Amino acid sequence: MPAHPVLSQVVLGYSPIINRQHSVLATRLTIAPHPPDASPDLAALFLALDEVWPPADGAGAGGARQGALKLTLRPLDAAGSAGTANPAVAVAKAPAPVSLNIAGEALLQSVLQAAPAPHRMIEVPAFMAGDPAYASTLRELHAAGAVMLIKGRPLKPMAPEVLACFAHSIVELADDRRTSAAPPAGARKVSTVYSGARTRADAVTAFERGAVALLGWQFDDPAPAANARVAVPPNVSVVMELIQGVDKEWPASKLEATLKRDPLLGYKLLRYLNSPAFGMSVEITSFGHALMMVGHQRLKRWLVLLLTSTSKDTRAKPIIHAAVRRGLILEELVRSQNNAELSGELFICGVFSLLDRLLQLPLAELLNAVPLSEPLQMALRGAGGPYLPYLDLVRAIESEALFDIRAKAEALFLSQAEVNSALLNALRDGQQLD
Repeated sequence: MPAHPVLSQVVLGYSPIINRQHSVLATRLTIAPHPPDASPDLAALFLALDEVWPPADGAGAGGARQGALKLTLRPLDAAGSAGTANPAVAVAKAPAPVSLNIAGEALLQSVLQAAPAPHRMIEVPAFMAGDPAYASTLRELHAAGAVMLIKGRPLKPMAPEVLACFAHSIVELADDRRTSAAPPAGARKVSTVYSGARTRADAVTAFERGAVALLGWQFDDPAPAANARVAVPPNVSVVMELIQGVDKEWPASKLEATLKRDPLLGYKLLRYLNSPAFGMSVEITSFGHALMMVGHQRLKRWLVLLLTSTSKDTRAKPIIHAAVRRGLILEELVRSQNNAELSGELFICGVFSLLDRLLQLPLAELLNAVPLSEPLQMALRGAGGPYLPYLDLVRAIESEALFDIRAKAEALFLSQAEVNSALLNALRDGQQLD
């Protein structure tokens, strides 16, 4: 992504929107002016966002409602399509839409005045949605094809013609008093997206109450504890052995023999190596070919990514989504240093930071099974070291904690533009790997 001066004028955070099949169907991007009284160039900001979430072909402002329905309403009830049967072919697909959460009333007013785009949903706080001063603006946006979500509960009943402008309602799970999926007679007809579902049990509760989707991460379940009865699955063992082999620079024939113990992993690895994110100019046809083209250390990075795909738990899809993006963000944060070893270490740090939850194995067992440097091990254990501040910055970005994002970026001597560029580049590249 080229440099965009506007990225120095905002702070960005992100979180997922997850459907019943546990697939991440859209990205929620929180945007705040930086500093708070700044007036970011909205047109320039939209250009930057369009490089990650490009508009669908032929979907202009006029008549955009059909494209909006395709991109936003239908995926809230569907899991998405499967990939290609040929691992050497990278599939081009439309990225999931983005939902804009604007943390600043003046900037949100500017967004509401802009021409609607079907690939960018807009979150409108309930206090604004219920304000008669905004009624005509909301109706005009809706008529022009904008997809809007009402955020929070209005303090008083809204006019039906204004409520009809909203595709979904974002409701905090802890604040919702409903206990069943059946709404009372005369209740609002807007479907519910629950926020605040931070555990797997919360997610079950939210969908039992009739949610069409969840907003946010389920990271708050307890970390897996040591259990002698839990064995490392064979496919995980294969990838860990490959990582060790690459680290020890085994010959390609020995590595390929190890990979053949699980052909499905070989298929997945070829898909990764031939994805646009890998950036190869030729088609990779075998493990040995990959080793010849990229070398041992760069290949280790992709084996770590492959490790995320070994989970058999469909509920782990959002964790895989987060782990991949953590690695990509951390890698992007140090790209300007032109240090391949540092980039690779931070990529592994990001992916491994969620690996215990992804594989439901104790962190200590995973760290003992894979060769990792001391700084990496310290960061993953939360014991300090040079990599932990970077990992803490990514966690702040995922939490959309705008003050913490600024503070942790400054502690690392990173500009806000550098952090925002890293995030957007990683979100774009992550879509190519999904």
